[in-house]
Amino acid sequence: MAQSILNSTKKILGIDPDDTSFDLDIITHINSEFSTLTDLGVGPEAGFIIDEFTEWESYLEDQIVLSRVKIAVYLRVRLLFDPPTVGFLLEAVKAQLQEAEWRLSTNREATAWVDPDPPTVLVVDGEE
Repeated sequence: MAQSILNSTKKILGIDPDDTSFDLDIITHINSEFSTLTDLGVGPEAGFIIDEFTEWESYLEDQIVLSRVKIAVYLRVRLLFDPPTVGFLLEAVKAQLQEAEWRLSTNREATAWVDPDPPTVLVVDGEE
């Protein structure tokens, strides 16, 4: 069953899917994390943004990577939309997000690494 990115994020935040009061805020925060993931090389190369109807499967088909992406999105939105008020909880959520993004980046590098400094190639056309 396909899931709306917005509604599943609202559910984990404890917001009823029918409550649209915070949709713009939550969508903005979700798109913020997708921008970060694009910078890490995860997901579509051209980037990704959502609206209220976008489903998870339109971001990635790989369910294993997608499950990791969901965690990162949820944690980012939690930090931006409803951060914990207790200091040690705030630091714990930040650490979880940092680890989730690190794991996504590391796993991406293991399967789709691109040399950031490719060797210089001298092209000789053979003309005098």
